[in-house]
Amino acid sequence: MGKKDSSITVVQQSNQDVASKKGLLRSTSIVSALTLLSRVLGLVRDIVIAQVFGASPAMDAFLIAFRIPNFFRRLFAEGAFSQAFVPVISEYIKKRPHEEVQRLVNHAAGTLGGILLAMTAVAMVFSPWIVMVFAPGFAQVESKMLLAGDLLLVTFPYLFFISMTAFAGGVLNSKGHFATPAFAPTLLNICSIAAALWFGRYFEAPIMAQAWAVSISGVLQLLIQFPALKRIHLFPKPQWGWRDEGVQRVLRLMLPALFGVSVSQINMLIGSMMASFLPHGSVTWIYYADRLMELPLGVFGVAVGTVLLPSLSKHYANHDSQAYSAGLDWGLRSVLLVGCPAALGLLYLGEPILFSLFQGGAFSARDVHMTDLCLKAYSVAVLGFIILKVILPAYFARQDTKTPVKVAVIALLTNIILNLALIRFLAHVGLALSTSIAAVVNVSLLYFGLVRSGAYKPCDQWHLWWTQIILACVAMVLVIHWITPATDYWMAATRINRLMALAAIMMAAVITYGMVLFATGVRRQNFTKMGA
Repeated sequence: MGKKDSSITVVQQSNQDVASKKGLLRSTSIVSALTLLSRVLGLVRDIVIAQVFGASPAMDAFLIAFRIPNFFRRLFAEGAFSQAFVPVISEYIKKRPHEEVQRLVNHAAGTLGGILLAMTAVAMVFSPWIVMVFAPGFAQVESKMLLAGDLLLVTFPYLFFISMTAFAGGVLNSKGHFATPAFAPTLLNICSIAAALWFGRYFEAPIMAQAWAVSISGVLQLLIQFPALKRIHLFPKPQWGWRDEGVQRVLRLMLPALFGVSVSQINMLIGSMMASFLPHGSVTWIYYADRLMELPLGVFGVAVGTVLLPSLSKHYANHDSQAYSAGLDWGLRSVLLVGCPAALGLLYLGEPILFSLFQGGAFSARDVHMTDLCLKAYSVAVLGFIILKVILPAYFARQDTKTPVKVAVIALLTNIILNLALIRFLAHVGLALSTSIAAVVNVSLLYFGLVRSGAYKPCDQWHLWWTQIILACVAMVLVIHWITPATDYWMAATRINRLMALAAIMMAAVITYGMVLFATGVRRQNFTKMGA
């Protein structure tokens, strides 16, 4: 009878694992689809802005003015705060009554909001000096420096609104609601496109319309979270709660994570600072290469990480190490399935993509070439960045923020040293390559740290999985090399012909990749049975 009960328990556990993986896959699909919508609109936004402003001094100034609040947003909101807040509120939801969960939401909203309001007010007063810190090279051109300061004055309130949006998204994600937070970023893209096409003419400096679009989109993204928060009965009533037990736990996890979680952003920001000393257009070339690199990262890497964090947090709270390891295994396999072909696609198809999407108007063939060189350097790190979106939640789910900080220090120092060494010889390409190498160092140390600690035990099928992916990638690259026209075609062809040729090449690549995976035994069931 004991053996029978044991068998029943094993079967039930297996069924629960399968159901858990199916739930993760379904949630990831929802987030990925909505994130894809946002990224496609973001691509349209970048195309429109490139046609209107090109790689001009005004565009360089706007990108710095947008990157500064965006940098702090990723630290305070989507970065350290979200990674610290979700595990704590997930534990509250599981173990405490609704009244205590509501109290935590109220106090966290009031405390975070109060700090951000004060920070935003100070930053707006000192915006010219902040530009000096983040883009010291602009001091060489006074008009560029003054324009960047004016733009930052308008864009910095975005930090408050988008951080509160990320807070609301953390509450919703902890309750298994992923759709609204994933949809919100589309509003930034819509506002920016409208500003470029229709509202720039009303400003003395047309680029100023982009700054207003950023801040207005922050307000709209926050407002659309409200109905969803009311539906789950966790609409925040902000109260200052610095001494609240839950807030203190979030802060203890958040403070070291402020550095650790955003090391890639810090590295890119350092790159932008150094790029401000380079010729006009360098900041813009790095930006567009970064945007293309983040397309696969944002569509799938962020989606998997977003869905995985609440799940891993619950497994850790339940002391279920097997389910924790299996969930992490599922996340790593999932992102590698997309990350490997994405990295190779950017490496081999960067120039056709840039010609097809951006070249024209104010964006010249030289801009395409300079951006493509940067994109090739970034493609080295696509896998590193996409794996990082899974590895970091694995640490934060265990409420371990110290290890990512220690590793981040190593990665940051690596980036700074390489920046100084490579910028002299490779200019803006050296900055991108430094960021890529630092990302690989960062994710490698974090991965082996999880393995050494015993928190993650890779399943026995990894050798087979790598073989299947490598075979599919080799076949895909051969097809791309065979059917892709030379540079002369992309320079001479019309935009519609470029897009049609690019679509055909990408479709052939995807079909080849998928067919080889299928032929070697990869099935959808692999993603519902992993670790079971």
